[in-house]
Amino acid sequence: MKDLAALADEHLAAARDAPHGRSAQVVMHDGVLRQSVIALLSGTALDEHNAPPAASLMVLRGRVRLTTAGWSDELSAGELKMIPKERHGLVALEDAVVLLTAVND
Repeated sequence: MKDLAALADEHLAAARDAPHGRSAQVVMHDGVLRQSVIALLSGTALDEHNAPPAASLMVLRGRVRLTTAGWSDELSAGELKMIPKERHGLVALEDAVVLLTAVND
């Protein structure tokens, strides 16, 4: 069993020491299913990238903005959102930790 609160603390601390202000770890992997904890310091981003066939994002700490070419949505701690099936990016509006759940072919 994984302690998400402890992982969030660990990766926020690692992000503070990282040159790019990010830290991530795959915490579950079973066939096509993968879950990752990603910590981003305020103002850092995951640049636009292709979407997996199915994915969701849950904010464990802080606030983030999920963006696509013509749309964006702000999410706060405790919120869960399906990731659009188009290119998208993620920006930390404050120090944040998210749980990314993705299904890949």
